Amino acid sequence: MSTFLRLSSCLLAAALSSPVTAQTAVKVESAWARATVQGQQATGAFMKLTAPQATRLVAVSTPAAGVAEIHEMKMDGGVMKMRAMPVLDLPANQAVELKPGSYHLMLMDLKTPLMKDSSLALTLTFKDAKGVESKQQINVPVSSAAPAQPGHSDHKH
Repeated sequence: MSTFLRLSSCLLAAALSSPVTAQTAVKVESAWARATVQGQQATGAFMKLTAPQATRLVAVSTPAAGVAEIHEMKMDGGVMKMRAMPVLDLPANQAVELKPGSYHLMLMDLKTPLMKDSSLALTLTFKDAKGVESKQQINVPVSSAAPAQPGHSDHKH
């Protein structure tokens, strides 16, 4: 066996036997996007994100919209204000909820209306503490209201 083949075999064996440190995906729960009506050019998408390690949501994209951004809504001096955010921090093992009136994904310049009972493809881009970027593709249901949470259907508020 040539030296090159021997070296290649050794390198391949070492690579296969060494532990692989694959980044664990961010857990996405209760995801949904708000349905639109004809002519409506923007809507929101909502979900709960839990990262196994400190991570940041740095971008979102979808083929359904010309612009997709991370947004925050909050009260400021008695006025509700909304602003785009460059990143959303996801502390390790702490759920961060994107919901109406708070953090959310803003989808603008919609190419077609989002119809109730359809689904929406989203790509979430994350960056970990070391700067390693990863993408996660999800499909979320389109609804006119937040889906009922398991175990909450019989609560009267």
